[in-house]
Amino acid sequence: MSIFYLCDSKHTTMQTKILIIGACGQIGTELTAKLRETYGVENVVASDIRKLENDVVNNGIFEVVNALDYNQIEQLIEKYQITDVYLMAALLSATAEKNPAFAWDLNMNSLFHVLNLAKAGKIKKIFWPSSIAVFGPTTPRENTPQYTVMEPSTVYGISKQTGERWAEYYNKQYGVDIRSIRYPGLISWSTEAGGGTTDYAVDIYHKAITDGKFTSFLSENSALPMMYMDDAIKATISIMQADAEDIKIRSSYNLSGMSFTPKQLAEEITKHYPNFTINYEPDFRQKIADSWPASIDDSSAREDWGWKNDFNIENMTVDMFKNLKETIYK
Repeated sequence: MSIFYLCDSKHTTMQTKILIIGACGQIGTELTAKLRETYGVENVVASDIRKLENDVVNNGIFEVVNALDYNQIEQLIEKYQITDVYLMAALLSATAEKNPAFAWDLNMNSLFHVLNLAKAGKIKKIFWPSSIAVFGPTTPRENTPQYTVMEPSTVYGISKQTGERWAEYYNKQYGVDIRSIRYPGLISWSTEAGGGTTDYAVDIYHKAITDGKFTSFLSENSALPMMYMDDAIKATISIMQADAEDIKIRSSYNLSGMSFTPKQLAEEITKHYPNFTINYEPDFRQKIADSWPASIDDSSAREDWGWKNDFNIENMTVDMFKNLKETIYK
């Protein structure tokens, strides 16, 4: 089996052994593939609560693990001599509102398990994703700064903001090397939407091909920060490969790719499907969207560890349709 590495060999030593918890989710699926390509299939252990019939399970090492079970995680770490953990298991915004107690349990206790394993010296490095959901209705909506008012109004946002505080605490008190970015809405052609408020921006591409029309659960002028999945995966691996001294923020970094409204995205789609139509029927997710930023200032990530996005609304749309038509809608 061929092993592919990134150009910078100092980051791809054979000592790096990776565990991804929540590998079958929207981000985890593509992150797993890229980490296997980067570090070698034998050095990446994918795990999730259940074993699905997909590439994550079939194309490398896979283990069933409950993110809420400390002992299971510890056993996997010891079995495979894991150095780096990517904790991707979480209940997302819209889904979490329907089951707040479980969302809090999963989102918080899974983080504590990994933090405590790092504190105990069992692992060297953690990646834990935060989200723009940490912001709230009192946050400046335009060009939201790295440091600002944070009063989240969703269960997901509350859990992520709390997680940021604990991440920073464990770094300062115990020297735990945890790294985090606040994901904006993520758009991918290869995985289905995962219950998030920004997921209309995934579904709309599918409906453009299959139906020629789309009903948006957000109003036409609801601007939100978005990012193409390729950029999100690139950022995730980049921050983990950065030198520790370059990671100056240990809560979570703002991250941005682009911002647009459902109306603007529909207009971009009509360049490819001129007869495409959209209508708007806002539901409970509108209230969530209204509490989030419209655009993000990510200058700290750009200055500290060299973040730079590759995709905007135009080339993302081209790539989405190209890949959907080559793979799903042949």
